[in-house]
Amino acid sequence: MQKVKLPHTVEPTSSAMKRSDYRGVLVSEDMERLSGAVVRCSEYVNVDVQFKKDEQGLTVFHGHLDTQVTLLCQRCNGEFDTTLDVDFCFTPVQGEERNEEDPIPEAYEPVEVNDHGEVNLLQIFEDELLLSLPIVPLHAEEECSVSKDDMSFGKIEPEQERENPFAVLKELKRDQE
Repeated sequence: MQKVKLPHTVEPTSSAMKRSDYRGVLVSEDMERLSGAVVRCSEYVNVDVQFKKDEQGLTVFHGHLDTQVTLLCQRCNGEFDTTLDVDFCFTPVQGEERNEEDPIPEAYEPVEVNDHGEVNLLQIFEDELLLSLPIVPLHAEEECSVSKDDMSFGKIEPEQERENPFAVLKELKRDQE
């Protein structure tokens, strides 16, 4: 199957009127922040996105992203591969629309459109992939080169209690009385 490159920007309102569906890829090299956050990223990010109008008449685009990345295990410092699978659901808004009386349903994440009514899909999708990265990337314990025996756990010994340095002054005061 041929991989079709998706546009970086689209106009969501007109795409929703046409009920457009995009299935293709974005080049991961174009996602500089994602490339900087991982050791390696597969060549493409698979994208499946549908534009539509919902029952309230709101423009909505939702879909799925997936790609393969290599991360650095924070326990053993070794590399491991993982798949990022992200589901998303956005509704485009103008800057003033966020303060309107009709709130946006919780199921939709608002995304701001530019002056031309377009959204930058590349930037939005890169943000979603970055948010799906684990906070602390770790191998599964059975796959990690650092075993339980190599890890140290336990209680920290309390610091030895020292004599109060002002106790001498207290004694001097008692002697003067």
